[in-house]
Amino acid sequence: MNNQHGYYLEDLTIGMESSYQKTITETDIDAFAALTGDTNPVHLDSEYAATTPFKARIAHGMLSAGLISTVLGTQLPGPGCISVSYTHLRAHETREDL
Repeated sequence: MNNQHGYYLEDLTIGMESSYQKTITETDIDAFAALTGDTNPVHLDSEYAATTPFKARIAHGMLSAGLISTVLGTQLPGPGCISVSYTHLRAHETREDL
């Protein structure tokens, strides 16, 4: 792989892996809400979020999907990779390492 393109399909092998870790903060969630306009109170209002099944503020699903995109588009397979679909598995709270 180089900086201009990622791995070619024929260069990918079973067992290859890559990772990216980010601790989601309230500031991250607030910034994502400001950028996208998604002001759902489960993301922004601690008192409201406490009344939900999550019991605390949670990150936007697309914020965590963006971290998946970071790996795909910058590491494995890398530059040139465009992801078009994600399956969201669970909610993520603030201060959680993803």
